[in-house]
Amino acid sequence: MKKILSLCFLGVTLSSLLFSQTKTVTAKSLIDAASKKSSIEESLSYLKKNVSSVTVNAEKRAVYAFLAAILEQQGQYAEAQKNYVQAASIQGSADSVVAGVPNKNSEQLVIDAVRCSLSAGDYSSAESYLNSAVRNSKDEKILAYVKLYEQWGALCKAKNESETKESIALLKTYATLDSMKSLRPSILLTLWHLTGEAQFSENLKKNFPKSMETAIVKGEVQTFPTPFWYFVPRSGVDLPEISNEGSLAPVVTSANLATEKSEKAVRLQLGLFREEANAKALVDRVAAKGFKAQITTEIRPSGTKYYLVVVNENSKGTVGEELRTAGFDCYPLFE
Repeated sequence: MKKILSLCFLGVTLSSLLFSQTKTVTAKSLIDAASKKSSIEESLSYLKKNVSSVTVNAEKRAVYAFLAAILEQQGQYAEAQKNYVQAASIQGSADSVVAGVPNKNSEQLVIDAVRCSLSAGDYSSAESYLNSAVRNSKDEKILAYVKLYEQWGALCKAKNESETKESIALLKTYATLDSMKSLRPSILLTLWHLTGEAQFSENLKKNFPKSMETAIVKGEVQTFPTPFWYFVPRSGVDLPEISNEGSLAPVVTSANLATEKSEKAVRLQLGLFREEANAKALVDRVAAKGFKAQITTEIRPSGTKYYLVVVNENSKGTVGEELRTAGFDCYPLFE
């Protein structure tokens, strides 16, 4: 009997020891491990695979929010939307910082999901989220987002310029309201994009000189080719010249703007430069990774010549993923 008791005690002791050595998976450990992967794709895959191993709600919520933010930055809006919603559905507080992830409550996460839905062209989901509890929020900034994104959704559905007039009138009113002040740069940019009226771009430059919206109207950066910014009817505003070389956003022309699902990407654009030497340097970097890149040129209406670095797509449509895995941001150009 004594021997049996000793063996039982030994078993309990070993079990306790093994349990104590089991490392709890936290948001920080997961995000730190993901950040050490060799590419964004590997980091995203690692997070998706291991997020379920995080057991503490606040920690899991932080991982989903972090994952969603990275997916959004990569232009994977549909996936980002799902992860923002997943984060919002987990009970937790936004009062404390978890793994360095920005504090966001459920309402803010739902608003993020709305933005990604619009970017993905999923207007029904955006409308559904806007009609959730966020519509009755006590937070003035959340309500401001609801109003702005509601008009963005309406504009996305417009088939011609006449169907944008009601939204434009509302946005002009919103631009004057104190309750919408936090989103005034976004409202002004939207109005400038839709109407081409200089008053809105001048307002941005004067009152919000350091904002991203002002950088867009000045041509220092370009917007991603999401449904809202490129498919909503507008009054023939020309895209501004690019003043900062090296912008990776594609030049949008009638030749490469995809308007139908049947169009196929024929090449991937990796960079756009004013100096040919900079384009050649990128070609060399791409070649070192085993890809054959080439330089094409485009002359804008102002006469400025740009050098585009492109790589041809293959028949399987996998080159874009391969380039991103190798560490190169790229954007599809359509036939």
